[in-house]
Amino acid sequence: MRTVLVTGTGGAGRTTVAAATALAAAREGQRTLLLTADSDGTPEALLGIGAPRAVPGRPADRLPWSVPVEPAPGLWAARIVTDEWFRGELTALQDRGHGLFDLLGATPLDGEELTALPGVEAIALLRALRAAQTAPPGTGWDVLVVDMPPAPDTVALLALPEQLRRYLRRLLPAERQAARALRPMLAQLAGVPMPAQKLYETAERWERELAAVQGVIESEATTVRLVVEPGPLADRALRTARAGLALHGCRVEAVIANRLLPTGTSDPWLAALSGQQQDALKELHEQWAPAVPVRELPHLGRDPHGLGDPRPAEPHAVEPYSGEPHPVEPHPGDGVRRAPAGLADLAGAVGAPGARPDRPAPDPWTVEDRLAEDGVLLWRLPLPGADRDGLSLVRRGDELIVTVAPFHRVLPLPSALRRCTVSGAGLRDGWLQVRFTPDPDLWPKRL
Repeated sequence: MRTVLVTGTGGAGRTTVAAATALAAAREGQRTLLLTADSDGTPEALLGIGAPRAVPGRPADRLPWSVPVEPAPGLWAARIVTDEWFRGELTALQDRGHGLFDLLGATPLDGEELTALPGVEAIALLRALRAAQTAPPGTGWDVLVVDMPPAPDTVALLALPEQLRRYLRRLLPAERQAARALRPMLAQLAGVPMPAQKLYETAERWERELAAVQGVIESEATTVRLVVEPGPLADRALRTARAGLALHGCRVEAVIANRLLPTGTSDPWLAALSGQQQDALKELHEQWAPAVPVRELPHLGRDPHGLGDPRPAEPHAVEPYSGEPHPVEPHPGDGVRRAPAGLADLAGAVGAPGARPDRPAPDPWTVEDRLAEDGVLLWRLPLPGADRDGLSLVRRGDELIVTVAPFHRVLPLPSALRRCTVSGAGLRDGWLQVRFTPDPDLWPKRL
């Protein structure tokens, strides 16, 4: 299944682009599911559907989204229901750990009094990614489009499974779990019950689920679409997002330049705004193209409401914005000409994700042998968008902690580099190159 994560700068129209992407995929005959965590009713207005309904069934058995609605042939839309999912998960956790709670004298919480805590939205969204991948054969989708939070939150969210797995390995190392076999004897020696087997099983289940979600994020079939309304501030935010996504190995499929104003206007105020956009748009093309396509969407004059499907013969329904004034239609009553404002007007320009990503996997993180020439091994990490001021490295045992602006990642060192010391690093043309010098005390010696 193709998975397309739509994120971008704040207020750039992520939800609109996500809905247009899903509609474009459905029009190509692909069964498409659009998932959104937006709770303000914007997705429903865009698609012309009613409020979502909760999935029936016991809380612990429910999917983390509402009942999917089919607003167009081949397109289903659902909202991630964080509160209902959180109540079901916490209730199930209480049931598994009732022995420990009894030991501590704790009073279990009732489902009716549970309220989702801050940060649970991220966990629910990751769980939804996993659930969509495990649909029974014949009932799943070909394409999953997810309306993600703004880019900084999305990068942090995509890094979460790997981080949580690392925490679990540190807190519950696999070698210590062998002591579970001694639990009955330890309980007799201590005179108190030891933690229930179900708690260990819960930790193992979390590890499996986190590994599966991380597999979805790192899959070749998962890509990111970045949405931006071109401008000086947005360009800087997009650079930071690009570096963060690269740090975690996420592949950007396309950059969507949204809400472009028409050029060639005689209005000086509008001409100034349009000129500023065009300057920023030129920067986008220089930074991303041709490796990553930059797709241009016109400003429709107002927010789209409903599918608003125009007649197929009208070229402005599918023709991408190309720098010329966008074709418009007269709006009755005020004499002002406006572009059609339906979601279908944008679907053609956004384009549908193909059966496979339309760009190759990101450049691999490679170790280059320069022992003969320079006496070092070179670890090359692609970090486009990063700058020296926001970059730092810390060696910790067999790990390298890389920080790029507000994002950081703990990278286990390849085996050859664990026997080396860090002798320097440099950032050039979007590549972080870390130099490692073999440690004479650890490096194998020739006989």
